[in-house]
Amino acid sequence: MKDNSILDRRYLRMATIWSENSYCIRRQVGALIVKNKMIISDGYNGTPSGFENICEDENNVTKPYVLHAEANAITKIARSNNNSDGATLYVTDSPCIECSKLIIQAGIQRVVYAREYRLSDGIDLLKRAGISVVLLPIEEL
Repeated sequence: MKDNSILDRRYLRMATIWSENSYCIRRQVGALIVKNKMIISDGYNGTPSGFENICEDENNVTKPYVLHAEANAITKIARSNNNSDGATLYVTDSPCIECSKLIIQAGIQRVVYAREYRLSDGIDLLKRAGISVVLLPIEEL
């Protein structure tokens, strides 16, 4: 097994553990951004800072202002001295199209994820942008 594959599994397991910080009931998602073998940012899905930690309404529908794990990780970089040019994003679930746009604009060159979402438009956009996309199913972690 190549070093890259071992690290991919390790970082994806860490993203899975990080997802446990989410207060969302329907789906907990975690993300790590790694550059030069260093974690430079992290995120999980949830409400914006200062909001109540409740992701779903009384009908169990996700509130429209809930941030995705990838968006949280990318926006954290914007508030730091780091940049994500050439980095790898490890995320528990495949990115949606909105997060894929952020990934492209953030200069992330590789995305490794563990679970496919019902829609593939985000993954399709990443591939169209020339970003390397790797599916590592959770059972292989």
